[in-house]
Amino acid sequence: MTKEKHPALEATIGRADDVKGDHAMLTMEGGCHCGRVRFRVTADLAVIDCNCSICIKKGILHLIVPPERFELISGKDDLTTYEFNTKTAKHTFCKHCGIHPFYVPRSDPGKIDVNARCLDDIDVAELAPTPFDGKNWEAAAEQRASGR
Repeated sequence: MTKEKHPALEATIGRADDVKGDHAMLTMEGGCHCGRVRFRVTADLAVIDCNCSICIKKGILHLIVPPERFELISGKDDLTTYEFNTKTAKHTFCKHCGIHPFYVPRSDPGKIDVNARCLDDIDVAELAPTPFDGKNWEAAAEQRASGR
């Protein structure tokens, strides 16, 4: 299989500053519902649950990784991108089944945000998401950046 880059991913800048303390790094695969979009990611399972308007509607559980730990295995031409508001986030989704397996997040535009619900054989009941107050995005982002 060849590694493909979607245009939304080509603008990312790799940073290796995302290693989590005692969480084990796992290499996992996932994809969209119809199977056209497939990816591989190496990450821990420390996920974030955001309550902003789009995350609530998508039901996404965020697993944010540097681009060097993400590989689009197949489906580059099956993806399309939605942007709104600041147009910083690149919300990619499969144009056939509509599933959002990953995107470039506004909070970390140099990284890839994998939807943990799209990982193969994931049991979301075993995840312990950290809440993020996306309804008050600017204040929550400022608080997150300051480490409070």
